[in-house]
Amino acid sequence: MQESRRERKKRETRQRIVSAAIALFEEQGYEQTTVTQIAAAADVDPKTFFNYFRTKDEVLFVDLERDFDVLAGAIADRRPAEGPGEVLARAVELYAAHRRPKVPVKEAEELAGVTRLALTTPALQAKGLYLLLDLQQRVTDELLKAFPGLDPVTAAAMTGALMGAIQQAGLASVRLGRSQEELWAAARHGVEVAMRGLLSVPSPTPGP
Repeated sequence: MQESRRERKKRETRQRIVSAAIALFEEQGYEQTTVTQIAAAADVDPKTFFNYFRTKDEVLFVDLERDFDVLAGAIADRRPAEGPGEVLARAVELYAAHRRPKVPVKEAEELAGVTRLALTTPALQAKGLYLLLDLQQRVTDELLKAFPGLDPVTAAAMTGALMGAIQQAGLASVRLGRSQEELWAAARHGVEVAMRGLLSVPSPTPGP
């Protein structure tokens, strides 16, 4: 579908706010940066900022929680012939296809800056950890609903293996100074590595 002029302007405004916030976080620190400063740097009114984000930490975690619904929904929509590992692989593929077009293009230096912020700022570390643990629990719960006979410990291990592989492969790519395209490729490689073990988990036999 073709993007309307209104949608394009909204997308550009949001990206301008995100870029201004990241630059200020890098320049003067996350805690020292206010919403008013971000709005001024992005040339918008502070009220406009809150039309897009509830808090300043959301600038770095744009729409993630809503996008996680795509991942959970894909697992819930299990196909008859799929095993647990295959369901997870398909869900991640659908999530990436949904998420990737929404992520603004960043140069390698900006990717590194965002990663430094997320890993070294206590408030952002806490937010990132909360989102990751919440996602893992949601995925595990959906996997157990899709496969009622699956052992809960196995389901949790499968989820942790997949999410950990994607996260660590992506972080390694950023630390090596690689491009955004290479970051996506690293995430896909993380999935491939994890799948070698995940596909060994058989579908549970239905109970009586």
